[in-house]
Amino acid sequence: QLQACGGGSVQAGGSLRLSCAASGRIYSSYVMAWFRQAPGKEREFVALIRWNRESTYYTDSVKGRFTISKDNRKNTMYLQMNSLEPEDTAVYFCAAGSHYSTRQYDYFKWGQGTLVTVSS
Repeated sequence: QLQACGGGSVQAGGSLRLSCAASGRIYSSYVMAWFRQAPGKEREFVALIRWNRESTYYTDSVKGRFTISKDNRKNTMYLQMNSLEPEDTAVYFCAAGSHYSTRQYDYFKWGQGTLVTVSS
């Protein structure tokens, strides 16, 4: 199971740090990712990280503002979000998969989502 937390309400320009804790084993081959879904929109990819490496990948709209990281000992993944914009408002989901992919269908474990609201 994946448990996401850390969402909240901030003003534009503010920061939040999301966490995703895994209660089960995360295999070294796993790829962990963050997705988000804004009201009335489809779920979209945000960032990913390989569990056994520091290899990361971001969608263009968050590059330079968001940082994905992990703590293997704690079985936890993070998303540090800086310079938040109203367009970042969404429910953020963490996910685990076995492919280096930006497609949600390649991920088979999902957290419950945490809401991030950015006001202007």
